[in-house]
Amino acid sequence: MAERGGRGSGGHGSLDKSITLPPDEIFRNLENAKRFAIDIGGSLTKLAYYSTVQHKVARVRSFDHSGKDIENEPLYEISVQEEITARLHFIKFENTYIETCLDFIKDHLVNTETKVIKATGGGAYKFKDLIEKKLGLKVDKEDVMTCLIKGCNFVLRNIPHEVFAYQKDSDTEFRFQTNHPNIFPYLLVNIGSGVSIVKVETEDKFEWIGGSSIGGGTFWGLGALLTKTKKFDELLQLASKGQHTNVDMLVKDVYGGAYQTLGLSGNLIASSFGKSTTADKEFSKEDMAKSLLHMISNDIGQLACLYAKLHNLDKIYFGGFFIRGHPVTMRTITYSINFFSKGEVQALFLRHEGYLGAIGAFLKGAEQDNPNQYSWGENYAGSSGLMSTSPDVYPMQRTRSGTFDMLEMDRLERPLVNLPLLKDPSTYIPDTVDLTDDAMARKYWLTCFEEALDGVAKRAAASQPDSVDAPERAEKFRQKYWNKLQTLRQQPFAYGTLTVRSLLDTREHCLNEFNFPDPYSKVKQKENGIALKCFQSVIESLDSLGWEERQFALVKGLLAGNVFDWGAKAVSDVLESEPQFGFEEAKSKLQERPWLEDSYSQWLERLKEGPPHKCALIFADNSGIDIILGVFPFVRELLSRGTEVILACNSGPALNDVTYSESLIVTERIAAMDPVIQSALREEKLLLVQTGSSSPCLDLSRLDKGLAVLVRERQTDLVIIEGMGRAIHTNYYAALNCESLKLAVIKNSWLADRLGGKIFSVIFKYEVPCK
Repeated sequence: MAERGGRGSGGHGSLDKSITLPPDEIFRNLENAKRFAIDIGGSLTKLAYYSTVQHKVARVRSFDHSGKDIENEPLYEISVQEEITARLHFIKFENTYIETCLDFIKDHLVNTETKVIKATGGGAYKFKDLIEKKLGLKVDKEDVMTCLIKGCNFVLRNIPHEVFAYQKDSDTEFRFQTNHPNIFPYLLVNIGSGVSIVKVETEDKFEWIGGSSIGGGTFWGLGALLTKTKKFDELLQLASKGQHTNVDMLVKDVYGGAYQTLGLSGNLIASSFGKSTTADKEFSKEDMAKSLLHMISNDIGQLACLYAKLHNLDKIYFGGFFIRGHPVTMRTITYSINFFSKGEVQALFLRHEGYLGAIGAFLKGAEQDNPNQYSWGENYAGSSGLMSTSPDVYPMQRTRSGTFDMLEMDRLERPLVNLPLLKDPSTYIPDTVDLTDDAMARKYWLTCFEEALDGVAKRAAASQPDSVDAPERAEKFRQKYWNKLQTLRQQPFAYGTLTVRSLLDTREHCLNEFNFPDPYSKVKQKENGIALKCFQSVIESLDSLGWEERQFALVKGLLAGNVFDWGAKAVSDVLESEPQFGFEEAKSKLQERPWLEDSYSQWLERLKEGPPHKCALIFADNSGIDIILGVFPFVRELLSRGTEVILACNSGPALNDVTYSESLIVTERIAAMDPVIQSALREEKLLLVQTGSSSPCLDLSRLDKGLAVLVRERQTDLVIIEGMGRAIHTNYYAALNCESLKLAVIKNSWLADRLGGKIFSVIFKYEVPCK
C-alpha cells in the first residue's frame, strides 16, 4: 500500500524534528518491545512492534478451612497479582516525523530481542540506511503484496466490525459487516499509484490477476496539472466541494433526457470532461477535481466488477493510499461498484486498511511464534479508532497534520471460535440495538454511561484502599473513558458498530489500563458468602413443593437472582441504600405474569411432555444470589431430570459477574452441602467452563475453543442465557439450532419503556428451532 509522497518529502533534510512525543500515549510500552516491523509509503509510515505488557489481575483462592470455625471467615482469598501478556502496537504517522520517531524509539529501547526489523513498502528502500543507523537493526525487506494479504487476513479474522460499506446519503455512513467465519475467497483491490487486483483463496494462496496504470497516481498527477494543487489531501478537499456536472457531459446532455431504450438515467456520465470541448468558460478547480475523481473511480469500479464476475467472487475489499478513509473517495467507488454490478457486488472497506502492510510484515517476522494460532482482541483503551468524517464538516481531521493513529491488539489466552449451535454463524449479530443507527438510543446510552462514570471511578479507587495512588489512577481512568465517550458522540463508528456492549467493553478496557482489574471483587466475595448461607434453606423450600409449583418457583428464583446486578443503577441504588435487600425482596419486585415476554407455559409443557434434554449449556450472569440461589437450584433440577449441565462463566471479571475461578470455589462449597451437585461433579455430569470473555455481554461467535469442543462432545440440546447484558443487549434475536431459554429482568427504566414495559419487567423467551 505504498503512498506516494508529495514534493515536500524529498530528502532526509526536510524531515520535521519539532514534534514532542508523549510516550504514555503514542509509543506505549516501548521499553518492553521485542520485535519490530515497518511499512513506509511515500507519505505515511506504519510501525508495528510486539511487547510484553505487565498489568494487574485479580485472583481468588480458596482458604483452607479444615478444623476452623468458618462462620465468619471470608469464602475465599482475593489477591491482585502481576501478569505478563503480549500486545501488538501499530502506529501510523507522516514520513516527515520519521527521524524524530526513530530517535525516540532508540532512546527507549531496553529489552528488544531482535537484531532485525522487517520492512515493506516503497519507502523501505528510501529510508533503509536511516533506519539501520538510528536503530542499529538490520532492515530485512519483505514483499509488499504478501504483507498486504497477510495483514488483511489477520484483521478479517481477529477484529469484529473490521469491514464496512460506505453509504453517504443514509443516516449511518458506515455500515459494518458481520465477520464471516470463512473469510476466503475474496478480491483485494489495492489502489496506490496504479491498481493491483489480487484474488485471495487461502492464507497462503493468492495471485495477482490484473490491474491498471490508471490509479491514485493518475488522479494525483492529472489533478496537479489541472488545479496546480500538489498535495493529495488538498486535491480531495477540492473534489469534495466540486460539482462534476459542470465539467462532465451527461446522458441528458446528449439525448435531452434518459436513454430509455438502454435503461440509462439522464444523470449518468456519458463523457468525463466532455463539456470542456464545447464550453468557452474556465472551469473551477473544484469541479475539475470532482470530475477527475469520478473518472478514475468509475474506471476502477468497473474493472473490479469485471474481475469479480470473471472469478465468481462477491466480496471486494478496497485499500491503498487512494482510499485512506476519505469519504468522497469511498462514495464514488461505492457508486461505481453498485452501478456496474447492478447491486450484486458490494464495495467493502477496512477500518484498519492503513495498517495491513505493517501487520503483514510483522507476521512475516514472527512466523516462528505462530501468531495465527492465537486469537487477538482490539484494546479500545489504546486505539485511536476510525476517524474518517466528511471533510466539509471536520476539515481539521482530514488534514491529520502532526497526528498519530494507533491500534493496539492484545493476545488472548485461548483461541476463540463460534458456538457450534449457532444456526448461521455468517449472519449472527450479537447486539440487539445498533446505536450507530439509532440516534435516540445512542444519545440516551452515552449520557447514561457519562452519568455513571463518577460512581465507577469512586468504586475503582475504593476497591484498592491500600494503594496510595489509587485515587490518581481512578481519575486518569475517568478522564480517559470520558474522552472516549466524547469521541463516540462525534464519531459513533470509531470502533465499529456502536452498541451497549462496546460501551461496556471500552469501560472495562480503560479500567484495566489503569490497573483496576476487578473493582467489584470484595462485593462479590461478600455476596457469595451471604448467599451460600441461604442455599440449603432455599433447596429445602423448593423440595417441599409439588412438581409444577416447583418449576415456577425455580424460574422465579432465577429471575429474582438476576435482579442483583451492580451494573444497573436502579439496582445499585437499592443495594447501597437498603443493605437488607435480599432474595425474597427481589422476588417481590418482579412483574406478575403475564410477563413482558412470556413463553413460560410452553416451557412447562416441554418439561411435562418431552424427554429430558441431553445436555444444557448455561451462561451465568452475576455472583452471589444470582448464581447460588438462582442458577444452582435450576442446575440441580436439570441434573435430577437426567440432563447433563455445562455451566459457563466469564474468564475474567466485569462488573459483579461471576468469573470461572469464583465459580469453582462456589461450586465446591455447594457440593459439600448438596449430594446432587456433589455426585454430578464426581461423575462429570456437571462441568464448569470458561467462556473466553471478560464482558458483561456475550458474543457467541467468540467463545473459548474448549467450551465449543465440550458442547459438541456432550451433544448439547438446550442453551440458557440469563441476564440483561447477555440475553437482551445481546442475543435477544440470536437463532440457535437447539432449544433455548433467554431470561432477564429489565432493570433500566428507559429500556423497559422502549420495550413496552416497566422497570423489573420480565423477559422469559423459550424458543424451539424450526425443523
